[in-house]
Amino acid sequence: MRVVAAMSGGVDSAVAAARMLDAGHEVVGVHLALSQSAATLRESARGCCTIEDAGDARRVADVLGIPFYVWDMAARFQRDVVEDFRAEYAAGRTPNPCLRCNEKIKFAALLDKALALGFDAVATGHYARVVEATGADGGVRRELHRAVDAAKDQSYVLGVLDAEQLARSFFPLGDTTKPEIRREAAERGFYVANKPDSHDICFIPDGDTRGWLTRQLGAKPGEIVDSDGTVLGEHQGAFAYTVGQRRGLALGRPASDGQPRYVVEVRPEANQVVVGTADLLGVNAITGDHARWCGPAPDGVVHVGAQVRAHGEEYAATAWADGDRVEVRLDSRIRGVAPGQSVVLYDGTRVVGSATIAAARLDRERVP
Repeated sequence: MRVVAAMSGGVDSAVAAARMLDAGHEVVGVHLALSQSAATLRESARGCCTIEDAGDARRVADVLGIPFYVWDMAARFQRDVVEDFRAEYAAGRTPNPCLRCNEKIKFAALLDKALALGFDAVATGHYARVVEATGADGGVRRELHRAVDAAKDQSYVLGVLDAEQLARSFFPLGDTTKPEIRREAAERGFYVANKPDSHDICFIPDGDTRGWLTRQLGAKPGEIVDSDGTVLGEHQGAFAYTVGQRRGLALGRPASDGQPRYVVEVRPEANQVVVGTADLLGVNAITGDHARWCGPAPDGVVHVGAQVRAHGEEYAATAWADGDRVEVRLDSRIRGVAPGQSVVLYDGTRVVGSATIAAARLDRERVP
């Protein structure tokens, strides 16, 4: 097969490209230029997509002896990921830009361009597995599963892939742990074998999300109130807060009962942040929209595992599809579920699909 290997300049994508070549595929390395003003050097493990990263990817391609190109997708990334991130926070929601990037850039823009140029598939360095299984009709289908290395598993951020995209995607690292990947990279002579992993939000390399949002949206002072409307403090922008947050509230009035306070709601229309005790955070019912299925949509009510954070715990639940929406009922209450986050559903290790959380609440009929 003719395969585009997405090469970020890191160790994971380098080994992924090498493994695709070892498997006998015709491989072309592609680095995605996602920044309209890329920094020359990476200053820390935060961020990515610097000119240095592009150079690292090119050096790996040279070692492998494969063609290498840089594809400019900065405008698309700015529109579909950065502007979406800013708009979601302005609306009082908490988005996950990595899911949006996978959906809109790596497995839409990149895959679409690759197919248009005559390639058959895209390979990335994500930690996840593609398993071929026999369907009820006797045909073979490709399923997305968790990686062997639970600490590095990235199936959550790939839950936005649909069946057609999954059919043309390869994740060569899913059966390997990160230490093994680094050893393999060193054995192959890759300069990036010990390069630090990038983390956090790539377009906010200093890690200061609140500061970035304030620069983008401007300071908008407002009230921090409790559930009955009593003013407890002031904030500089409701967009800087998310449900479940405890740190950085700077409340002027301590709680009379001595219990810590958490953000329980963000009201962008009133520019208010509502705080309360931990018991107000517990929810067991989630409504999601923009449902994406990695295979057939659930037929009726199904028992699933639900995960609401990239490296969070999986919770037992039931779920059912309703057009573009999905309803999830958790077997127990969980805290800190914010609109804008994604809920990803699992059947064992298999990813069923995902949805963007529109609302979360406590369904008292389900409370023991």
